Order: sequence, then C-alpha cells, then structure tokens
Amino acid sequence: MPEGASVPAIRCRGLGKQYRLGPRERYRTLRESLVDGFRAPWELVTRRRRGRRGELIWALRDIDLDITAGDVVGIIGRNGAGKTTLLKVLSRITEPTEGYAEVYGRIGSLLEVGTGFHPELSGRENIYLSGAVLGMRRAEIARKFDEIVDFASVAQFLDTPVKRYSSGMYVRLAFAVAAHLETEILLVDEVLAVGDAAFQLKCIGKMSEAASGGKTVLFVTHNMETVTKLCQRAVLMDDGRVTLTGTPEECVNHYLAGIRKTKLTEGTVMSLVRNAGRSEDHSGPVRLTGLALLNDDGVPSWDVRCGGRLSVVLSYDAAVGTSHNVMFAVTFSNIYNQRIATCRSNDASSEPVVVEGPGRARVTIPRVALRPGHYNLTVSVNTEAGYSDGIYDAAVFEVVGTDFYPTGTLPHPTQGSVLFDHTWKLNA
Repeated sequence: MPEGASVPAIRCRGLGKQYRLGPRERYRTLRESLVDGFRAPWELVTRRRRGRRGELIWALRDIDLDITAGDVVGIIGRNGAGKTTLLKVLSRITEPTEGYAEVYGRIGSLLEVGTGFHPELSGRENIYLSGAVLGMRRAEIARKFDEIVDFASVAQFLDTPVKRYSSGMYVRLAFAVAAHLETEILLVDEVLAVGDAAFQLKCIGKMSEAASGGKTVLFVTHNMETVTKLCQRAVLMDDGRVTLTGTPEECVNHYLAGIRKTKLTEGTVMSLVRNAGRSEDHSGPVRLTGLALLNDDGVPSWDVRCGGRLSVVLSYDAAVGTSHNVMFAVTFSNIYNQRIATCRSNDASSEPVVVEGPGRARVTIPRVALRPGHYNLTVSVNTEAGYSDGIYDAAVFEVVGTDFYPTGTLPHPTQGSVLFDHTWKLNA
C-alpha cells in the first residue's frame, strides 16, 4: 500500500440481507415430512410457493461502504432503516444474503446489552462469562477486571446475582465488559439510550478514548448531538440502503430535512390514527386521534412565532359508557432528541380531567420562549390505570425568529435553546 494511503477497516460490496416475514413454521418430524411428500408432492410444492409469495423483505440492499481504520463513524436513520442489521452482518451474527463484507482486524460488538449474562450468576462470574462470549481470553479478562468493575461502579454488588441488579447496573456492567475488549474495531448499537446522564458521558468518553487509541468505532444512535460531537464521519441509511456518507453535519441535516418533509403535511390538522411513532403499548381506553397547533391568531399552523402564543390541541377518543380520569402530556424536544420541557394537565390544575367519548384537549403557552429552529412534539395520555396511548415525535414545528427581547439580538445558539424574560440592574 502506498505511503500515506488510508488503511481499510471494513469494506462492503453489494451487501444485502433478506428476511422472511410471518410466523415461524413449527419443526416437522422426519416421518411427517416423508408422509406429506409421498402423499401429494405437487401440492406440497404449490403450497410452499404460494405461502412464501410476498413474504420476503430486504433489510439491507446494495450496500457499498468503506470504513477507514481509526475512524469514528455514526450510523443514523429511521427505525427499520437497516442500521442494526448492518452491524449484525459485520459482527458475523448473521450471514448476508448477497454481496460480502470484509473486516480487517479483531472485532468487538455491543449490539444487545447483557449478551452472555446469566441471571443466576454473580456480577464477578458474568464478567468472565460475557467476556468469553465476546471473544476475550481469560488472562485478558483478569488483567482488565479491576478497570471493568471501576467503570461499571458495581464493586459493592460484585458477588450478587445479576438478576437482583437494577436495569442501570445491568447496562453499566454489560457496556464495561464490551468497552474493555482489546479489539481493533468496536461496534456499538444504541446502548447509550439506557442509563443515566453520568453513565452516558462515561460511555462517550470511553469511545473517544478508543478512537484516540486508533480503534475504529461504528456507532448506531438516534442522538444527533452525540453524532456531531463524537464522530468524524457519518452514514445515513434509509429503507436498507446507504443514502449518504459524509461529515456528521451533512448527514444529520439531510436526515432532519427528510423528517420535516414527511411530518410537515399540507393539512393543518394531523391525524394520529395511524402514526409510526405510536408506542407499542397503546391498549388503554383513551386513544389520541389528532393534533393541531394554533398560532397567535388561533389559526392552525406549523410555524410559531418566537415570543408568541402557542396552543396544542389534541383530539382523543375514549370508550363510551365509562368516564376516565386522565392526564394529558405534551413534550417538547429539540432536533437532537433532547427533552426541553413537558406540559402535563395535572401539573397545571388540581382539578381532575375526566373524559368520555370523543373530544379535544388544549394546552396553551402564552409566550413561546424557544429560540428560532425546529422542534419535535411527543404527546401522550394516561388514565388512572396507567399508560393509555402515546406517540413519539408526533409532529415537527418551526419557531420563527422575532425580536423577542426587543433589542434586535438573541444569544448565540451555543448559549442554549430557551429564552428567559429578564431584567438587569446595577448596584441593586
């Protein structure tokens, strides 16, 4: 290789992975297969062909990708874009249907938190077990043992079965084992979404340390801020294909533009009846059906004036015949999925909110104190029995700049996204 040329870590060419949808067929005995085969071979072939028609889906398709050794690469995209499947193929967890992927160097992956953990074993025992599953030698685990325990902050519970660990302790220990694996390539799949903020900072620091030590890191996440801060390159995926590779800023902006194009519909009232962001646990008696934003003039609009009045109107449908005591919530997040504020109906009033049948709930913010930019809305409703319905990132709206203070100036975006009304006095 010529002097100064980049050293490859991963090379994919024409990579594709196909899955079959539908329920898994039960295992058949040899006797059943022979009897069915002799009884009606032509019917068997016809039935199988007919049952398989329309059941195939490409999770990955035509992936051509080159990752240079030592790069920290963020992989972003919608749910179902193929990000995790790509990491599974690179980790040799699953084989590609077509094409190939070449990996140059020892690879370590943390795709599912707690891989190799046994609930009945202690934290100490699981460090050795999980390390062995991830490819670490016993001597290597013993050498790294104290660092792993210190990183995970579980020394006090080291001889306790992990089935008694909290979810946070479990995650910390699992990541600590994988992060201390001596590899040239590290694959990490959205594990930083679990755990507290302090632990997330430690994880990001560990990945930065791995990158500065010459390791190649592939990082799947929905946290756009982490991508722009941590990564040198980014890969944007959609529908199983790589749609863009470039700088983190380019890929993030392209991704967010696609979200805005999808969610800023022509209509002024958004239907929530069929929405991809709906939580899987939405079997409660109250269901959200529509969403609208009203501006200063009470007119539906997806553009809101900075410093202006904003109303969020939720349409709902509750089971008829029974009244329900509910709590509505509207959460505001920035484009990096960082939560800014949540407005809950039971915080604003001590009076219970009782619903029956279809209706609308409105929350009004007298003065929008957000700097200009795009923001996401997550909406939910809870009953006295618990969670009823919720839709993540239900809509994207834009705050349009005005003279908020009014001085004609606003703080730089790095100073924060919230604008406070305030006054200054000297010698007060």
